[in-house]
Amino acid sequence: MHKVLSQFSGRRSGSRAARAVIVTWLTAFTLSAATFRATLDRDAVAIGENATLTLKFEGGQPKSMPALPNIPNLQITAQGSFQNFTLVNGASSSSYTYTYVVTPAQPGDYTIPTLGAIVDGKVLTSQPLKLKAVKPAVAENTGDQLAFLKLFVPKKEVFLGEVCGVQLQLYIRDGVANGDGILDSFEKLAASSSPLKVEGCNLLKTGYAPRRQVQIGNGVYHVATLVTAISPLKTGTITIDSINATLSLQLPAGNRRRDGFDPFGMFQQYEERRVPIAAESETLTSLAVPKENAPANFNGAVGSYELTVSAGPTNLAAGDPITVRIQLTGNGALDTLALPDQPAWREFKTYPPTSKIETTDALRLQGTKTFEQVVVPQSADIRALPPISFSYFDSDKKSYRTLTQPAIGLMVRPGGANVVPVVATSNRASQENAPPAQDIVSIKQRAGKLEPATRPLLEQPWFLTLQSVPALAFLGTVIWRRRTDSLANNPRLRRQRKVAQLVRDGLNELRKFAAEKNSDDFFATLFRLLQEQIGERLNLPASAITEAIIAEHLHPLGVPEPTLTELHELFQTCNLARYAPIKSSQELAAVIPRLEAVLNELQKVKA
Repeated sequence: MHKVLSQFSGRRSGSRAARAVIVTWLTAFTLSAATFRATLDRDAVAIGENATLTLKFEGGQPKSMPALPNIPNLQITAQGSFQNFTLVNGASSSSYTYTYVVTPAQPGDYTIPTLGAIVDGKVLTSQPLKLKAVKPAVAENTGDQLAFLKLFVPKKEVFLGEVCGVQLQLYIRDGVANGDGILDSFEKLAASSSPLKVEGCNLLKTGYAPRRQVQIGNGVYHVATLVTAISPLKTGTITIDSINATLSLQLPAGNRRRDGFDPFGMFQQYEERRVPIAAESETLTSLAVPKENAPANFNGAVGSYELTVSAGPTNLAAGDPITVRIQLTGNGALDTLALPDQPAWREFKTYPPTSKIETTDALRLQGTKTFEQVVVPQSADIRALPPISFSYFDSDKKSYRTLTQPAIGLMVRPGGANVVPVVATSNRASQENAPPAQDIVSIKQRAGKLEPATRPLLEQPWFLTLQSVPALAFLGTVIWRRRTDSLANNPRLRRQRKVAQLVRDGLNELRKFAAEKNSDDFFATLFRLLQEQIGERLNLPASAITEAIIAEHLHPLGVPEPTLTELHELFQTCNLARYAPIKSSQELAAVIPRLEAVLNELQKVKA
């Protein structure tokens, strides 16, 4: 009998443990609460430029998209959407992002109001967004310059403590062969240092806006924009300058004569032109925050904010701590925001607050700063947490504003109360009248129907195998992510793989053209493969590769002479084939092994 009871007890314990493991495993995949945020990539644009509005949902998909407002002179057009799913340490998360192009038609200050959406049965709302549109600066360029810089200061007056964004724009005319590379290098300045030269200002952070394309006069330009957040440290006129540089631009050689062996212009030549660039200085006026009508608890905050407060627990004993959560959401210098003193908290013992910042833009100017402060009520007579107020100077309206949250009710009990023990008294009469206790229970003669003991779930092989699925999925995701990041940060490797694929596809095309006796397409493809492979090895544009590159670049790199000789012969064969096409499939097919041998040797070249 004892053995049977032990088996039964062990099976019940194993089942409880198995259920606990299953609950823990399922809980690891529970998604976090859904959130919704709306952001603008910049808060100021010139007429003719666009800003990007992003709606991001995390932890759930919206049942329907928020209704976009109809704002006069502001056009909002859908651009696209994408979904992202991640799995980290067994916890999964998903996000849905929708982007819109915002185009102002007239100068002015625009406000995109609060947007609402239903996610998982809950109504989520976003914060209002502000966009300033200004008149474009009169450009002296008429479309004949190859490259130039321009400073764009959306606000001409700022206050001490206010943060504004200054844009430095680089224009590269369409047709410059290395224009994309120059714009890439320009955008990388955001990660190293600020491109601005400003005295009397604090340079906070630099980011870059999406590239765009504009037409000035008769010229089309590609524009890269760096945005630097600055905050004045003194009053008066502040001059803003930018970096000066000299660009080496690669332009197609337009005056060269057409070669008789190159009637189609496939051998494009380039000339280098050095162009100095410098932006004209801009000025802005720094003003002191007015002292008149300043609230008593104003501590220097400038911008635009909203205040929310929560506290808990609200039912406690005197001397127990309460955590007060204060959130300031808006636009301004979030890093320097501090809570003002709360004189109404005299009956509470307060501790220094902690804070964290969650931003929605690259410059850390828009977002939420959350303070958590512990306060301890000192008396049971306290009935509420006093109202919390925060004052700031609204730089747009040029006036002070005080935000106040109402008092939060509390139930405070006296602290240190002892419970009086209750002493049980004997009642002889009740004991005498009580029925005699049955101290011996009869032993059953038959155990009844017994269930066969089964192996606990934790000892089942299929269950143990199932536990490895999250770990394997996480490991696969990490490996895939690292390979993706490595490829994204290595443009040479991306080009190497792309060219390798082009070579494989091109060799198949050559065999097809040889079978079809298509001499023109055969040698055009052969020449393109040589350009792509040599350009990838030398890190040069494929269109810049000509026969002259053999002596200029390949020979100094120590390429074997037989390979260089064979390469010369292939280039000459391509040129001659345009005037004396080869019609035999056997002759065309015989060129393919020669090309493969040369390409294999070129892949060993290290520039």
